[in-house]
Amino acid sequence: MGDARPLRSWRLAAYASPALPLAALTLPVYILLPTFYARDLGIGLSAVGAILLLARLFDVVVDPAIGVLSDRLATRWGRRRPWVVAGLPLTMAAIWFLFVPGQGAGGVHLLVWSLALHLGWTLMILPMYALGAELSGDYHQRSRIAGFREGAVLLGTVVAIGLPALAGLGDQPAAALHLLAVLLVVLLPLTVLLFVLAVREPPGTPAAGAPGLRRGLRLMAGNAPFRRLIAAYLLNGFANSLPATVFLLFVDSILHAPGSAGPLLLLYFGVGVCAIPLWLFVARHVDKHRVWCGAMLANCAVFLWVPLLGPGDLPVFTAIVVLSGLALGADLVLPPSMQADVVDVDRVESGQQRTGLFFALWSMATKLALAAAVGAAFPILEAAGYDAAAPDGTGNLALALLYGTVPVAFKLAAVALMWRYPLTRRRQAEIRDRIEGAGRPEQVRA
Repeated sequence: MGDARPLRSWRLAAYASPALPLAALTLPVYILLPTFYARDLGIGLSAVGAILLLARLFDVVVDPAIGVLSDRLATRWGRRRPWVVAGLPLTMAAIWFLFVPGQGAGGVHLLVWSLALHLGWTLMILPMYALGAELSGDYHQRSRIAGFREGAVLLGTVVAIGLPALAGLGDQPAAALHLLAVLLVVLLPLTVLLFVLAVREPPGTPAAGAPGLRRGLRLMAGNAPFRRLIAAYLLNGFANSLPATVFLLFVDSILHAPGSAGPLLLLYFGVGVCAIPLWLFVARHVDKHRVWCGAMLANCAVFLWVPLLGPGDLPVFTAIVVLSGLALGADLVLPPSMQADVVDVDRVESGQQRTGLFFALWSMATKLALAAAVGAAFPILEAAGYDAAAPDGTGNLALALLYGTVPVAFKLAAVALMWRYPLTRRRQAEIRDRIEGAGRPEQVRA
């Protein structure tokens, strides 16, 4: 069980360190890998798309299973760390065979190692996030823990974008994937070793005696802060995923600045890293949900100008990228911190610590938001007559609205849900007092 004592920065850095290579892995899987297998290995876009979709659906199904199992496991080394270690060799093998395939690699090779990668990645990341929620029960410490981890995520994303560019491999996906594979198979074991040696798990209660599935789901459905938070997170996640999906098209077709996409992405994520300490400072003085709402509203005010942009407006768009990058820090840090608070509500109701299951549902929401954005954006553009080779006025208007206007509507809906969020700093402190005062977690009851 966590407490309010400040956690040392070096321990938090050790806890967060595996998030850097795991995040650096994500970007090439979603951007470089499909092009490499479809074009360079000749599998074809339709086949690659179907295979990667199947792997992502498998990933969504696996999430709750890993979450529940990590809640139930009790070993002398803890509940969470053994899963991270178990996922390491599978993830490393999948990275190498996917990023550096041998001759004759085809669709079956891509499918098998994509499934292996998603499984290994889930085995590592879900217990890691659950452990982060359990390291401290303090309202502010949880934001600090999330800040270190999400800062590592952003740094990993910057590395994945910037390293191939610095090596002059921006237009060579095979060489870029090879370089990233070497980096990742070196960094992953080093960071996991640091994680295991420096991070000590607080004592917890395995959910072996947790409520049955029906009662457990009923308790989760009755958890009002959880319902609001996950609904707002889905809405905001869709709002963030939609412009991310059409970003390259927007830079090419609206701004006519295709060579600027890479630097703009680096700027966006770099500003996000720098903004994290700012949001942590603000969240120490204002309830987290209000800070998050403020960040979303600021992002809306910035994105409303996007449909007015056109060729030659790259400087204005660069300013928009900087300002939206500031809001990114809040989007990454504050919702996971609030999710940790939501688990406390369930602990009072169920008498068990089911952090893994809650973060599995959180992960599923993230993936569903991304899948929904991809599934909606391209059919809408096609229906509007957008053609990347020869975009017309109607197609460009649809692209601009998808990038800058539709996300604003979804963010405003998320703000409406979160503005009167009931789990304030004071309420969370009362819940922690009940948990701490119960002595044994299994005695904690509403």
